[in-house]
Amino acid sequence: MPLHVETGFPMANATAIGVGDRDGHPEVAFTPDPHGGPEALWFYFRLVREGPEPRAGDLVRLVLKHPENMLGGACPEKIRPVVRAAAGDWERLPEGRREELPDGRLRMVWMIPAPADSLEVAACYPYGHPDLVDLVRETRWYWRVATIGVSQGGRGIVRIANDPGTPGSTRPGFYLVARQHSGETTGSWVLDGFLRYVAAHPERAPLVWAVPFANIDGVEQGDYGKDNFPYDLNRAWGDPPMRHETVVIQRDLARWKARCRPELGLDFHSPGACEAEGVYAFLPDPGKFPLEHREAERWTALLAGALVPEFAAAQVEQVPYYTSRWTTPDFTTYCFDKLQVPGLTVETPYALCNTTVMTRELYRQVGSRIAAAVCRAVVAGGG
Repeated sequence: MPLHVETGFPMANATAIGVGDRDGHPEVAFTPDPHGGPEALWFYFRLVREGPEPRAGDLVRLVLKHPENMLGGACPEKIRPVVRAAAGDWERLPEGRREELPDGRLRMVWMIPAPADSLEVAACYPYGHPDLVDLVRETRWYWRVATIGVSQGGRGIVRIANDPGTPGSTRPGFYLVARQHSGETTGSWVLDGFLRYVAAHPERAPLVWAVPFANIDGVEQGDYGKDNFPYDLNRAWGDPPMRHETVVIQRDLARWKARCRPELGLDFHSPGACEAEGVYAFLPDPGKFPLEHREAERWTALLAGALVPEFAAAQVEQVPYYTSRWTTPDFTTYCFDKLQVPGLTVETPYALCNTTVMTRELYRQVGSRIAAAVCRAVVAGGG
């Protein structure tokens, strides 16, 4: 059964591709491409059949090579890719089989049905511009789309808003960002659920502005985007900012702040490849920023209450003590320091929240619950 792999489409990523036969089955082996950065995690490609249609029961060995080199890849059994047949819908693969080579290298293997035509394979559910178009259409054009500037690669940076706001307004406001790390697609699905909730409850909605694809170059190029050179977008928020995308979003944040009573900035991310303890939030270091930490705690408590028991990590409130390649501020630090607005980073796993296997609708539920909690707080004056 001749097969080949395609990566020439938006968001695609795979390298070291090998197509052959093993144990009587066609085999397709691959690994994520770091695209010039120090970290790899995101993959997305299309497997295309050539020749006669497969027989019923024909299987393909799908092999993820070098999972230990992925960010957070120490427990690759928790990596659960998604697949979509031509004209079909995305499905989550079950737990793969771990294979250890004689020299200790690891591979994860899934036996999947042979494609009748083609099959897309991704680390998690992709989210791109067509999905944003679906969101706007399915919420009956509640969201207004505007281009606020361009990326370092010259692509338009889109912001959507439920209202342009009014200078000097006291209407409570939220500013939302996703995909500073371009491969972290769970953040997009959570943001999608947040925005759908707001659109479904417009009567007393806060002013909400959102940048769905902060690192639009990385999204379109299929980059993972974590710590990519020349500068990680989420570490480019210093004075002066180190990325043009950061300049653009900072200018938009200033516009937003002038048109509402700013309440909260939320930055939606995904953690390491194998993290599965549930959704959590990163707060400022209490030793260095005690006032900011206490302010963030109030909002994190709302998130924790909204996400238990299905989605919340055992410890929703976390401090990022891991070593960073960059010492410059991130989005949430910028919110606190420059805007005097609380900021939270929300991390949602790629596959599992404890024992819950995540789907697109479950990611949207996470976003909807977060939206309900924070919107109620500001409407009630609790923000």
